[in-house]
Amino acid sequence: MKKLLFIAACGLSFLAGAFVADNDPAKPLTSEIVDAASSVFGLTFTAAERDSMLGNLNNYRSNYDAIRKIELTNDVAPALYFNPLPTGFKMPQGAASFKASPVGKTVLPANRDELAYYSVGQLGELLRTRQIASEELTKFFLNRLKTHNDKLLCVITFTEETALQQARRADAEIKAGKYRGPLHGIPYGAKDLFAKKGYKTTWGSVPYQNQTLDYDATIIQRLEKAGAVLCAKLTMGELAMGDVWFGGKTRNPWDPSTGSSGSSAGSGSSVSAGLLPFAIGTETLGSIVSPSTVNGITGLRPTYGRVSRYGAMALSWSMDKIGPMCRSVEDCALVFNAIYGPDGHDPTVLAAPFRYAPLASLQNVKIGYVKKVFDADYPNKANDQATLETLRKLGATLVPFELPDIPVGKMSHILSAEAAAAFDELTRSGKDDQLVRQVRGAWPNSFRSARFIPAVEYIQANRVRTQLINEMAQTLKGFDVYITPTFGNSNLALTNLTGHPCVALPNGFTAKGLPTSITFMGQLFDEGRLLAVAKAYQDATVFHKKHPVL
Repeated sequence: MKKLLFIAACGLSFLAGAFVADNDPAKPLTSEIVDAASSVFGLTFTAAERDSMLGNLNNYRSNYDAIRKIELTNDVAPALYFNPLPTGFKMPQGAASFKASPVGKTVLPANRDELAYYSVGQLGELLRTRQIASEELTKFFLNRLKTHNDKLLCVITFTEETALQQARRADAEIKAGKYRGPLHGIPYGAKDLFAKKGYKTTWGSVPYQNQTLDYDATIIQRLEKAGAVLCAKLTMGELAMGDVWFGGKTRNPWDPSTGSSGSSAGSGSSVSAGLLPFAIGTETLGSIVSPSTVNGITGLRPTYGRVSRYGAMALSWSMDKIGPMCRSVEDCALVFNAIYGPDGHDPTVLAAPFRYAPLASLQNVKIGYVKKVFDADYPNKANDQATLETLRKLGATLVPFELPDIPVGKMSHILSAEAAAAFDELTRSGKDDQLVRQVRGAWPNSFRSARFIPAVEYIQANRVRTQLINEMAQTLKGFDVYITPTFGNSNLALTNLTGHPCVALPNGFTAKGLPTSITFMGQLFDEGRLLAVAKAYQDATVFHKKHPVL
């Protein structure tokens, strides 16, 4: 543990000068130090109470020192597992089922460049009917990645050798009649926090830029089983924050003077620019939703406990989620169908069927909308009101409601504490100084500050989280899905705490020609219904068919 001066560096200036004592475990804590430290937590104790605590506090500090000598790598999860299920919740039962929309007659375009914006379903049909080989398609997308990466900075590592091997295998299997399904032979990219044997897994971060992990993440294994072709490990904001990584800032293809948002920065940028048909991202507090919005693509954030995180960098064990980022809702459904379910490695993943089929209409579909938010004055109001009107025209029943009145923004220290634990060694070793961003809002300062979150307060916040989960269950009774403006309200933070699934998809453009989005929210473990409703809306619009000019 560093000196108490370290506390002052976290903004606790009242300690400066008064208690710049060496916090050496060999030197016992004093009543004065305890008095100063308790102020950090907003507590006051008498001199006698402080004196009585000294024995326990010195013992605790000795215990901390002993535990720190045990190596804990990022993949070691706490023994406490987050449970998103409200009281009385019954998991979906029965068989899974999947019915994609008819692709229709799909022909190879004379201008091969048009393939850049074909859907996964369309590309899959071209491969299935052998109008194009996976090797040719893979080389096409690898070339696009290489051509535009210098400008967009969306790739950390090209996996070309593996991609061509996988593509040739897919071609041989398809030719032999061993068709694996709609992802067979489809190129894709994965955010560079997933382990892939034979390649670096950098987490976008300076201290880890030469890190190699000698195994494949579950999601990589499952996509390989489905026949997909890994072309690149994509950029991510350093340690899953923002769009700045050790190689620079990933760019938004709609306006390369701006960033692509994050932390799934490369996933959003590459799919938007037509450099890949789909990509895999992760979300803890907006890292799929935000880059999907900024880059004008469609992102699915599944229910917490749907997709295994084995082989993925841990940031927050109770909030991290993995999902597809695609051009359309149905592409998200196709990818999700290949990646969900238990794997025996991630104990938080629960078994539940995924049942998906497109809806013929939205008649008798009950959609809640967060009335107070839609009625407010905010930048994207016109586009969002148009979305509501489209849903009414499609026959949906729109019902106003309000989210639980719990201050979810005050619970952010749950994420801060878990992230600080995940990267504890980085802080204690001083290697946090190597991170690119060193401003107050960046990880180094957040990790350091989080050392002063009391365990009691972390647990209390999670108890409030239990109340939130149960209140949400009551609030959403009777809704098939609900809809909310993507930003400017509590929904994003709230549902990342409760674990509800969402789809963020394009719903228009700003006056400057940049994409906007709307968010559809689903019931826990009901991605099928969520995707079907979102698809019905998307099919009635054209925003997902608009593309940036590179």
